[in-house]
Amino acid sequence: MSRRRWSIAGQLFALQVLVVSLLVVAGMTGAVLLARSDVRSAAQEEVLAVAEAVARSPDVATALRSPDPAATLQPYAESTRQATGTTFIVVMAPDRTRYSHPNPALIGQPFVGEIEPALTGRAFTTINIGTLGESVRAVVPVRAEGGTVIGLVSVGITTEAINRKLLAQAPALLAATAAALALAAAGSWLLSRRLRRQTHGLGPAQITRMYEYYDAVLHSVREGLLVLTPDRRVALINDEARRLLGLTGTDPVQEHLVADLGLPPAVADLLLSGRPAHDEPMLAGDRVLVANQRPTSFGGRAVGTVLTLRDHTELRTLASELDSVRGLSEALQAQAHESANRLHTVLTLVELGRTDEAVQLATAELTLAQQLTDRVVGAVTEPALAALLLGKSAQAGERGVELLVDPESRLDGHPLPISDLLTVVGNLVDNALEAVGGTEPPRQVQVYVGATEQEVQVRVRDSGPGLDPAQVTDAFRRGWSTKSAGRGLGLALVGQVVSRYDGKVDVTRPAAGGTLFSVRLPIPARLPTPRESPT
Repeated sequence: MSRRRWSIAGQLFALQVLVVSLLVVAGMTGAVLLARSDVRSAAQEEVLAVAEAVARSPDVATALRSPDPAATLQPYAESTRQATGTTFIVVMAPDRTRYSHPNPALIGQPFVGEIEPALTGRAFTTINIGTLGESVRAVVPVRAEGGTVIGLVSVGITTEAINRKLLAQAPALLAATAAALALAAAGSWLLSRRLRRQTHGLGPAQITRMYEYYDAVLHSVREGLLVLTPDRRVALINDEARRLLGLTGTDPVQEHLVADLGLPPAVADLLLSGRPAHDEPMLAGDRVLVANQRPTSFGGRAVGTVLTLRDHTELRTLASELDSVRGLSEALQAQAHESANRLHTVLTLVELGRTDEAVQLATAELTLAQQLTDRVVGAVTEPALAALLLGKSAQAGERGVELLVDPESRLDGHPLPISDLLTVVGNLVDNALEAVGGTEPPRQVQVYVGATEQEVQVRVRDSGPGLDPAQVTDAFRRGWSTKSAGRGLGLALVGQVVSRYDGKVDVTRPAAGGTLFSVRLPIPARLPTPRESPT
């Protein structure tokens, strides 16, 4: 059976009780020593005052010069001793002969103790051991009228009597000590109880291990993580989130206001809203992120919000290319079906002996297809881009849209990475096809692709209803699409490429109607990587 580990709260409580107990004991010891010193000082002052009063009494000086001093001094000393509460009052001759003593049997015997300073005329106090035990005593000279020392007065209080006075103060001191201990213990218990709630009863080893595990997970997980407090402060950002959001100089554990971090607008809006989000795409610079956000609670109490981010930039690009390929495949399938129908018609005409009409039908379709192919291939020498435009032509035909490639189009060689060109042209054409879908004929999409020594130009015009100028900013910054509000990323991907090349995109509404997208991409001296800025 494993030994039960103490929680931090339990250890802190035990440590506080121990420290407080030591402090109280030390304080009590100091108080006892101080009280003892005060009692002894008070006793010294008391015996000195009584001794001086007795020494200055005229009756004492008269008695010392009488034939039998003891007869007078013993009753006087005893009455004075009882009245003052002292232990003894001894009146003696300069040769130490006692004339008074609480024990009458010691009268006439020599005094035990120091008297030399008093013989020189100086009163003093001392602690000494005599016939009654250890005592605090004062010795004062008795002077004649001429100042001659004719006797001595010693007044004392035994240490035992002093200790009895000190013990009389013990109950109050013990009560104060007990009250201090009780108050300190109660405070320590309340503090440990609060700490136990905050640490959930975990011990130091458990908290250390938990911190090490969590720190390792936060630094190694390949998913961006942001933790918000209930007052909408970003309390924690892991390494991947800092990388995805471009916050490399931000302290990962210091609490920041959302507005102070310079987050992309879509991410900042989601964080400030606090609403739940599930696999929601959004833009962050040149990245397409998928966000998931949910509020968190512990024990029924809201503790904040957790936002996770995944980088889907490459996946979205591949998905867009896959959509293009899928559309091209569907268009080719439809064309194959249509070609089979035409071929069947041609064969039937031949069988009927109407060969001239069969040749005319077959050559007409081939002429149109060849003209489109010749125009596209002649204008665009880049095979992939030419194939894209031919595929989009097939898709447009299936939708009842006429895709026209501007005869002035010309693109030789590889001025820019083909993936970026395909992204711009493909998404602009897709957006135009969506814009004219469902409109009244004629439905047209016009495409121009050209290049100068300084830049590549792409223009796509559609005959649709036209894009509201108020929607232009959202279209490129927030992933807006004509397909479904707030979910598409086609124009957003175009905006990423334009931003990466420090290019320019204009959206206008020509007088003839529709929308014209004009993109200008400067040709850099050195072609960038997909994630590298050309500047």
